[in-house]
Amino acid sequence: MNADMQGWGVWLALTAACLGTYICRAAGVKLSGHIHQDSEVFRWLSAVTYAMVAALTVRMILMPLGLLANVPVLLRVLICALSVAVMVSSPERRLVPALLTGTLLMLAYGVLRTGS
Repeated sequence: MNADMQGWGVWLALTAACLGTYICRAAGVKLSGHIHQDSEVFRWLSAVTYAMVAALTVRMILMPLGLLANVPVLLRVLICALSVAVMVSSPERRLVPALLTGTLLMLAYGVLRTGS
């Protein structure tokens, strides 16, 4: 009997995770008609979300883990500043060129570093 029940644990965990996810989604759909996007709660949630993204970005630039830790801090900050400059250089906020700038500059550093 124990051997028969071993495979069921994974299925029970998956079922519980799916139920939890879909119950929360259903509640969100049900409540979405009663929530106003201009309310104080949504402005607060938006501010918290932007703050978390900014904090994680700064942490990744100043205190990275893994391969990014091998890149000097000054170079990481310079590449970030250049990417932000590309993004704000145009009124339509060019996100893709800014991401490409940062990615290609970091890639170029990696290629030049390993090549020498």
